[in-house]
Amino acid sequence: MSSSKVLKAKQFIAFSPSLIFKHSPLKLSLGIICAALSISACQPSDNPSNNVANNATDDGKTQEISHSQAISFERVQTIEGLAGVPMQQLASFDAQEIKQGGDTGISITTSESYSKPSSNITASRKGSFFIGNAFFRQPWVVAPASTDSRDGLGALFNVAACQSCHIKDGRGHAPMSSEDDADSLLIRLAMPATTDEQRQKLKDSLIEKVVHPMYGGQLQDRGIQGVPAEARIAVQWKDKPVTFADGHVETLRSPTFKLAKPGYGAFNDELMVSPRVALPMIGLGLLEQIPDEAIKKQAIKTNKANDDISGKFNWVMDPQTGKVTLGRFGWKAGQTKLITQNQSAFNEDMGLTSNIRPHESCMPTQAACINAATGADEQGNGKLPVEVNDEVVKFVEFYTRNLAVPHRRNADDKLVLGGKKRFYDMGCQSCHTPRYQLPKTDDDHLEQHGQVIYPYTDLLLHDMGNDLADRTIAGKLPSKDLQVEFLANSYEWRTPALWGIGLAQTVDSQATFLHDGRARTLMEAVLWHGGEAEKQKQKVLKLDKQGRSELNAFLKSL
Repeated sequence: MSSSKVLKAKQFIAFSPSLIFKHSPLKLSLGIICAALSISACQPSDNPSNNVANNATDDGKTQEISHSQAISFERVQTIEGLAGVPMQQLASFDAQEIKQGGDTGISITTSESYSKPSSNITASRKGSFFIGNAFFRQPWVVAPASTDSRDGLGALFNVAACQSCHIKDGRGHAPMSSEDDADSLLIRLAMPATTDEQRQKLKDSLIEKVVHPMYGGQLQDRGIQGVPAEARIAVQWKDKPVTFADGHVETLRSPTFKLAKPGYGAFNDELMVSPRVALPMIGLGLLEQIPDEAIKKQAIKTNKANDDISGKFNWVMDPQTGKVTLGRFGWKAGQTKLITQNQSAFNEDMGLTSNIRPHESCMPTQAACINAATGADEQGNGKLPVEVNDEVVKFVEFYTRNLAVPHRRNADDKLVLGGKKRFYDMGCQSCHTPRYQLPKTDDDHLEQHGQVIYPYTDLLLHDMGNDLADRTIAGKLPSKDLQVEFLANSYEWRTPALWGIGLAQTVDSQATFLHDGRARTLMEAVLWHGGEAEKQKQKVLKLDKQGRSELNAFLKSL
């Protein structure tokens, strides 16, 4: 083929790679197309900095050797369809990506980076943001109190304010030792199903889990005066060295969580225990705006033998509508939308009732909790008395929807671009979907309408392997057929969004990563990946010092 024809072919393919496969009579292989395009995501190697290896032949000439693709062609098509641009553009410098949150984003790079409103919010709507901010930050108090708009804390609870978990609207951290309080970490609980009725309800997502008869579905480690706390959370850490191919050693830390001083009887050995640190609050309104179909589309399994990624979406009972629908929020995608996420947190984390969660978070055996005074006020219109009224709920929802995503830093830096290339070469985008184009819908989410965003998440559940799986209270791995949060088992975690992650420890120097806060650095978090991501981790372990610096620079730029 002449050089002019090659150039024309490259231009046509770069413009619309999916068009060829849909309409061309020629059955071109993915390897040929990737070779023509030099798309790095298609051609990883043992050294992820190289797309194509050039080997000398007997006559001194070089020949291009194509490597196995990092992700399946079907997955490439899906990512490109959601992004609206080819993979080649996603994997290289893209000026638009600097604004990860689209027009809602901000350029602040201080400890306040997670706490500012969407930059495109109008002055007339900004007041609702700051009212919601006040309710998010300020602590609730025990009832009865003169502050009747903020009373009703407990009787059993984890924290007194949302901000106590989401420090400066950022991520939480695990206790550093067995003596530390678990202020920004909580423990979710689940029991194995023992009856056919329970198993069927779990299968149909009619219940979230089988709760413990004395401790419920979440451990509350604090109680108001006269109400015993359920237990104290303690953690012990053990070093785990991991060696790279070049001999560099990274020391991870492995946690063992214990529940001490049980207040309502002994725990069952089969009780499944799930530590969870608080997630950052930025960009949640943008994630809420991603269409259900865009998430479901990514869960379609491929038949490619070399593609081990098989994310699934969680199917969740929406407590507001009573209908089963797609879950997208929380570590296991167990919440459907922000309004239900917020009211569930009010109820389980702070012991506060609301219209969606109108009952106290007390188990039938917890008499002191049941009999404690409440701060519930009459709502009228046949509604039950609650402590968080619908007006407060509305303000908090608006606040959580409009916390802005900070812009990327140094996106065009050579080291950052080298790390971005490695990220794509290793196939990390298979779960961390880079880009979405949001629709304009008929709701009042005006700030989020039509934005182009770069969250780096598919919002799906993935099996992350034994190391990251939750254990029973006795320290054993549960069976994979035991559901702990609707359809999710103990091994499965929702892909977290990566935007803003490079500023996490600027916002709070104690911030940690992964669901239980075990990772102190981004590289530690990467090295804990297993299960479906085992192949990607093994590629990371082949990186030399330069490769590690590049990958870390890219992640820190997000």
